[in-house]
Amino acid sequence: MASRNAAGLKAKLALFLPGIFLLGFNIGTGSVTTMAKAGASYGMSLLWTVLISCVATYVMIGVYGRYTLVTRETALQAFRKHIHPAVGIFFIIALTVGVAGSVMGVMGIIAEISYEWSKTFVAGGIAPIYWAGFFVSLVFLIFWNGRTQVFERALAVIVAIMAASFVLNFFLLMPPPVDIAKGLVPSVPDVPETKGQGPLLLIASMVGTTLFSGLFIIRTTLVKEAGWTIADDEQQSRDALFAVVMMFVISAAIMAAAAGTLFAEGIGLDNPAQMITLLEPLAGPFAASIFAIGIIAAGVSSQFPNLLMLPWLLCDYQNSERDMTLPKYRIMVFFISLLGLVVPLFEARPLFVMIASQALNVAVLPATVACIIYLGNRTDLMGAYRHSLTTNIILAAIFLFSLVTSYMGFQGLLAMVSG
Repeated sequence: MASRNAAGLKAKLALFLPGIFLLGFNIGTGSVTTMAKAGASYGMSLLWTVLISCVATYVMIGVYGRYTLVTRETALQAFRKHIHPAVGIFFIIALTVGVAGSVMGVMGIIAEISYEWSKTFVAGGIAPIYWAGFFVSLVFLIFWNGRTQVFERALAVIVAIMAASFVLNFFLLMPPPVDIAKGLVPSVPDVPETKGQGPLLLIASMVGTTLFSGLFIIRTTLVKEAGWTIADDEQQSRDALFAVVMMFVISAAIMAAAAGTLFAEGIGLDNPAQMITLLEPLAGPFAASIFAIGIIAAGVSSQFPNLLMLPWLLCDYQNSERDMTLPKYRIMVFFISLLGLVVPLFEARPLFVMIASQALNVAVLPATVACIIYLGNRTDLMGAYRHSLTTNIILAAIFLFSLVTSYMGFQGLLAMVSG
């Protein structure tokens, strides 16, 4: 009886593993940094941005997933076959460059957070380079097994730790409920911009961390590998809804932790490492430790998809088997993993590296939306499942929004570089 119940629980968990993979992909240190900055600077007034971004993400996951359900083609295969091979190559290069920068920035932030946190139990703390070496080795060893199921189950554990940490912090440090409710009403804080980085740039950053093109493209690979067909459209929608709801809950919890402490005290925030040193005197060492665990789990969970991005994209484009045990892929991932040592080794600025890598990701978004508008409206490919008028209107709105976000993101990056 017990074994039967365990098997049933395992089967139910398997239904949500693709969604958990998306969640681990989406919520990383970039998201934590942006949401914490928003909460520390503007309280809960920008919560509506998270809500709209998550809704748009749900739409994009749905249309890309439905395309694969109908045609049995992944995104890159469709770009190569039905648009032009150069489009597929563009996405491979753009996403790989962005991911390379993300690997460096994410591990740099994890190392800094771990260093600050370690000061609470080791005199002087453990140097960032040792933390970076530990986490780089940990992620690569899990990858070495080579099977997608292992990655998904490892992510499930790490994402559970991340979610529990941030949700617990929400209840420990939450701002007044009325402020949370007001934050769901769209508005732009009427405050002076500091160093050219006001609420508009922050809104663009929050959207950019959620509406990530790689998320939608990799999603099609997971859908195809799961063996789903159009008959599984409802399951696909539930899976995507689970991922997006959890994205919103975790992002809102991070923002609330900063709003309930740093914003309430009038203290700003420039990087997550500050969050640890600032939270401890305000909320106690327990809350600071819980937040540190959450950030570390978020960073590690996002490193898995980052390392897998290039080999998965290449397999997808070539329509070859995704066997990550092949020597060429293990060598490829090994060298990508080593990028995680760059920031602590050369004492670079992890936040600058993260933002620079995200600038290219933001530029890819309009192309991602435009491609699915084109593919989804082709009757010869989608038949009766081609985009409806409502879907086209929503996608057009997301496309225009992505253009505005791209412009704001590049303006912000230029301001940061010149500053």
